[in-house]
Amino acid sequence: MKFLDQAKIYVRSGNGGAGCVSFRREKYIEYGGPDGGDGGKGGDVIIECVDGLNTLIDYRYKQHFKAETGIHGMGKNRTGAHGGDVVLKVPVGTQIFEEDNETLIADMTELGQRVVLLKGGNGGFGNAHFKSSVNQAPRRANPGLEGEEKWIWLRLKLIADAGLVGLPNAGKSTFLATVSAAKPKIADYPFTTLHPNLGIVQIDGHSFAMADIPGLIEGAHEGTGLGDRFLGHVERTRVLLHLVDGSGEEDPGEAYRIVRGELAAYGAGLIDKPEIVALSKCDALTDDLIAEKSASLEAACGQKPLILSSASGLNVDRALRMIVRAIDRDKEEAANQVPAPEQESWHP
Repeated sequence: MKFLDQAKIYVRSGNGGAGCVSFRREKYIEYGGPDGGDGGKGGDVIIECVDGLNTLIDYRYKQHFKAETGIHGMGKNRTGAHGGDVVLKVPVGTQIFEEDNETLIADMTELGQRVVLLKGGNGGFGNAHFKSSVNQAPRRANPGLEGEEKWIWLRLKLIADAGLVGLPNAGKSTFLATVSAAKPKIADYPFTTLHPNLGIVQIDGHSFAMADIPGLIEGAHEGTGLGDRFLGHVERTRVLLHLVDGSGEEDPGEAYRIVRGELAAYGAGLIDKPEIVALSKCDALTDDLIAEKSASLEAACGQKPLILSSASGLNVDRALRMIVRAIDRDKEEAANQVPAPEQESWHP
């Protein structure tokens, strides 16, 4: 299934039904009076967060969604039925934006979350509503109110605890395939990964979600390569695992600085997230090369990098345990930032 993380759609709520002008006419009943019913309410446009979806592909081939119009009122004081709602089902992590693609309307982060995006128009009053002592036979009724319409953007941001970043061919997909049941495409050419992948990792009784995104190159924030839009999928992560290819010809320190520069250019707080730096593909290096490249990377990042090899399993479990500790620390800090509820003082 094609991965689609952004879609533009048109939505419209239903018009309200018109009120009815009617009079009661029955044999032996004199001066029956008005009995026109009210119109029904138009349907709403609702966004619902559901399980079992991980892409917005449903909105690739259908972009127009309209709720039903309310049924008109009828005689004998019969109110029209409400129009049916239209429910747009989206995966967890979907954000709803206005047509400008910048103004956030809603952020769908929990299963079962429902947001009424557009309300349907109210139904019009029938002539029975206007009956009074001075107007006992009104011959007027209100039309139903029109519904609302707009174009909106749906943007999916995967919800993961940890994210993998690095240059193309840094070993991100191989690492994800090693530690989870995910099966990302792996090959020996740049930009093998064309869309984000998500895997569930388990270590020492702990479980967390890890996201792998396409590689970044210098100038990605200006559209070079695949661009940097995929960084949106690691915005929600608590920690980043930065993999630097140790088997490449490029200097590890320079490779690290390129990716950090792209994270800073993207913004959204990615540059401030906790980061674990690892020198990957070390099974293909001699001890002397590992020491040389590790020193270059340590000078660039300011911390001792982890010597890693997904192929041989070197320090893979250690990297996962470091990620788990970073996730736990971030959760504790987030919990401590929530102010405690104020307790009411009691005086006898």
